[in-house]
Amino acid sequence: MSKYLEMIRIRFLMMLAYRTNYYTGIIIYSINIGAYYFLWTAIYGGKSDIEGLSVIQMVTYIAVAWMARAFYFNNIDREIAQEIKEGKVAVEMIRPYSYLGMKTMQGLGEGLFRLFFFSVPGMFIVSLIFPLSFAANLSTWLFFGLSIIFSFIINTQINLITGVLTFFFFNNDGLIRAKRVIIDLFSGLLLPISFYPIWAQDVMAFFPFQAISYIPSMIFTNGFQGNALYDAIMFQLMWSVLLLIPIFVLWRVAKKRLVVQGG
Repeated sequence: MSKYLEMIRIRFLMMLAYRTNYYTGIIIYSINIGAYYFLWTAIYGGKSDIEGLSVIQMVTYIAVAWMARAFYFNNIDREIAQEIKEGKVAVEMIRPYSYLGMKTMQGLGEGLFRLFFFSVPGMFIVSLIFPLSFAANLSTWLFFGLSIIFSFIINTQINLITGVLTFFFFNNDGLIRAKRVIIDLFSGLLLPISFYPIWAQDVMAFFPFQAISYIPSMIFTNGFQGNALYDAIMFQLMWSVLLLIPIFVLWRVAKKRLVVQGG
């Protein structure tokens, strides 16, 4: 376990060396949230709410969704793909730790850095500029914290699957780009799932994407109450377990057909 904790620390320190990029990112995210604020204010017009969300809840939803993304987002799929192409994965696989576990810990170190140096200060700055609604209930914050942990787990698992597929496709840059677009679109980052047509909501209920952004954002804005809140957390837990199956199967098969393309 100490090896994995050290990986988290090393990745955190690596990100710390380039922290200026994230200070700039706070400004960019603030501008992005501002654009959404004026857009949704115009869409709402004089309406008190749309699909159960007031305009302030919607602005809070957008702000939380983008700031939470800074925590759960990582590029380990691209890193895995690059190491497979360069042949470095062969060396990593003989080292005394789990290769996929190591990548997960590196993603966690990156996420923790963004959480403390991007998300927290970013939310503080955005709250000074735009009218946001923060939950006063401690239980809401606790459920939100649990939910974004599941968000990180599920997003990382999807990235692991996408990265491991490089063993089979050798060059899956297109798949990685498509995966990112799909997650941004169907996770609720750009638009709450409740705003989609009913048939689309029914289809997306069979996929894990809404567990990444939509659920934690709705929990934070009190969009989920009572049984809906517990159902949402159970949905995330279910996918956190189910996604282990394709990861395990793909990794076992991939190790047997490793072809080093470089190095």
